[in-house]
Amino acid sequence: MPPAGYGFYPQARWGIEFFLEHVSVTKNTLLPSEGQSESSLADSPSRGSWLKVLLGLAIAGLAAWGIGLVGGLSSAPLGWQGWLAIGVTLGAFLLNAMTTLAAEVVFLGALAVLLLSGTLDPATALAGFSNPGMITVAVLYIVVAGLQQTGGLDLISRSVLGMPQGQTEALIRLIAPVLGLSAFLNNTPIVAMFIPAVSDWCRKLRISPSKLMIPLSYAAIMGGMCTLIGTSTNLVVNGLILSETDLPGLRMFDLVPVGVPCAIAGSLMLILAHRWLLPVRKPAITGTDDPREYTVEMVVEDHSPLAGKTVEKAGLRHLPSLFLTEIQRGEQLLTAISPQEVLRERDQLVFVGMVDSIVELNQIRGLQPATDQVFKLDSPRSERSLIEAVVSNTCPLVGITIREGKFRSRYGAVVLAVGRNGERLPGKIGDIRLRPGDTLLLEANPSFLEERRASRDFYLVSPVPNSDPLRHDKAPVAFGILVLMVALATFSIIDMLNAAVLAAVLMVVTGCCSFQQGFRSIDWSVLLVVAAALALGKALEVTGAAEAFSLAVLGVAGTNPWVALAAIYAITSLLTEVITNNAAAAVVFPIALSLAQGLGVSFMPFAVAIMIGASASFSTPIGYQTNLMVYGPGGYKFTDFMRVGIPFNLVFWGLTVLITPRVFPF
Repeated sequence: MPPAGYGFYPQARWGIEFFLEHVSVTKNTLLPSEGQSESSLADSPSRGSWLKVLLGLAIAGLAAWGIGLVGGLSSAPLGWQGWLAIGVTLGAFLLNAMTTLAAEVVFLGALAVLLLSGTLDPATALAGFSNPGMITVAVLYIVVAGLQQTGGLDLISRSVLGMPQGQTEALIRLIAPVLGLSAFLNNTPIVAMFIPAVSDWCRKLRISPSKLMIPLSYAAIMGGMCTLIGTSTNLVVNGLILSETDLPGLRMFDLVPVGVPCAIAGSLMLILAHRWLLPVRKPAITGTDDPREYTVEMVVEDHSPLAGKTVEKAGLRHLPSLFLTEIQRGEQLLTAISPQEVLRERDQLVFVGMVDSIVELNQIRGLQPATDQVFKLDSPRSERSLIEAVVSNTCPLVGITIREGKFRSRYGAVVLAVGRNGERLPGKIGDIRLRPGDTLLLEANPSFLEERRASRDFYLVSPVPNSDPLRHDKAPVAFGILVLMVALATFSIIDMLNAAVLAAVLMVVTGCCSFQQGFRSIDWSVLLVVAAALALGKALEVTGAAEAFSLAVLGVAGTNPWVALAAIYAITSLLTEVITNNAAAAVVFPIALSLAQGLGVSFMPFAVAIMIGASASFSTPIGYQTNLMVYGPGGYKFTDFMRVGIPFNLVFWGLTVLITPRVFPF
C-alpha cells in the first residue's frame, strides 16, 4: 500500500515513484549474461520472468493511472461532444485491434460519426484531407516512384544495405544508416526512400517484411530525437520556448545527451529481442509461392558494370526462386556455376525461376534479353511491360518454333521466357516448339492486353505487376532530384511540402517516371487513414477532451518535480499516439510551463521531455507518419505496434525522466 500523504491520487503517485526507484532492478534481466547466447536465452526461464516483470509493471502502472484518470475526467467540465470524441476514438482503436475491418473503413466511419453528430463542422472534419503532412506523404510516393523506375532504389539496396547473413545483421545494417540520416534529414522522405528497397531486400534474403518495416520506422523516429532539426516537433517546441519564456532555447546538439542514449537503448532492444518483439505477418517468399517456372536467357552487355564481377558480387546468386543453370561463353558451355565464376561481356546466362524474379532480373543494369527481337519493336522499351499469356490449342503457332511462327511480327510482342510445367526447356528461346498450355512471358506495349484479351490464340492474358523496364540512364537525375529535395527542406529554403511537390514534378518532367506510374504508386488507403486520424485528433483537441485528459493526469504530480516530469512525459506520449506529435506538444506545452512555474523549477527539463515524448510515438500506427507508411508494406495488424511499442515507450519514459534532469537541472 502507498504511504500516507500522497495527495489526491495516492495509488497513481506511489506507482510512478515505485517505478522510478526500482526501474534499474530489471536491467540485468533484459540482456543475456556473459557467455549466454541468444538461443539459450530464448529457451531459459529468465525470458519468461523478465517479460512478466515488464508486464506486471505496465499493468500496475496502467491500473494506477486509470484510477486517477477516471476521477479526474469525471470531475472535468467536459460536454457530451468531448465524451463522444473519446468514445469514438477508443472505438476506432478497438475495431482496428479486434476486427478484420480495413483501417480506412474504421477511421472513415469514425469520422462520419463525428461529422453527423455535429461534434466537428464540415470544414474541420475534412481539413485532414488538405493537411500538408498528408499531401506530403502522397507526393513523396511519386518521388519514390521516380527512384524506383530508374533503378536508384536497387543501388541503395546494394551499396547501403548489402547482403547480410542473417536477420540480426540485417537489422544492424538497416538501423545504423537510417538513424544517422534521420538525425539531420526529414524522417518522411528517408522512410519513403527505404521502404521499396527494404521490401526488395526482404525478397532476396527471404525475411518477412514485418521483421524490418517497424525497425525502419522506429530508427527514423529515434534518429530524429537526437538533434534540434531531426524532427519538426523539436523545432516547434523550441519556437515556443523562445516566444513564451525567457529561456535562450536549444542549440543543434543540446538534445544529444538525452536522445542518443534513448536511440542506443531502442536499437539494442530491436537487435537483441527482435525474435520476440517483431511479428511475422507477411511471410517471406518461398519456393512454393508460384508453381510456374520459366526458362529465360539474358546476355551481359558490352561495357556492362557486371563484366569482371563474380556471379555473387553481381547480385545474381541471391535472387529468390531463380537459379543460374548455365553460361554460354562463345563455344564453351559452363554448367554447375560457381558463385565465384567471373562474368564476361557477351556471356549468355540461362536462368530457371519464378516470374517475380525474372522481372527483377530484367531490371538489372548491364543485362538484357538474349534475343535481339526486343530492339525491333516499334515502341521504346521504357513504355513496355511484361505480360503472361497461356497458349491455347487453337493458336496457329502450336507445333512450330517461335522463330518459324514469326511471333514478333504476328503479335507485336517478344517472347522472353517459356514455362512448361516446371520443365527445363533446352536450346534457345526461338527454337522452342510451342504446345497448348505453354506459358509465355512477353515484353510488349500495354495495348497488347486489350488487343489479345479476347483472342482465341491464348487461354489467358494478364499483366505482370511492376514490370516496367527501368530507365537506368536517368538514375543520376533521380538521385540529384532527391538530394535537392532533402537539401531544400533541411535548410528551410522552402517547406517540406513544396520541396516534395517540386521533386515530384521534376521526376515526371525529366522522364524518371511517367505520370501514370507515379499515380499508380500512391497508396490511397494510407492517405485516407492519415486524413481521418487527423480529424479524430482534432476532435479531441477542440472539444477539450485532450486538455481534460492532461489535467486529470497532472493530478498525480503533487509537489515532486520528478513525478511532475514523469507525468508530463506520460501525457505527451499518450496524446501523441492519438493526435499528431506537433498537436500533442502544443497541448501539453502551456500546462507544463504553468506546472514548472508553480513548482518554482526550471522549465527546460519539461520542454525536453515534451520533445522526446511527442516524437516517441511507437505504440500505434496512427501516432506517427512513418508508422503509417510501413503499416501496409509490413502487413501489420494494429496490435503489432502495441506489442513492440509499449516496451519502447516504457524504456524511453524511464530513460528520459532519469537522464534529463541531470543534463538540464531543475
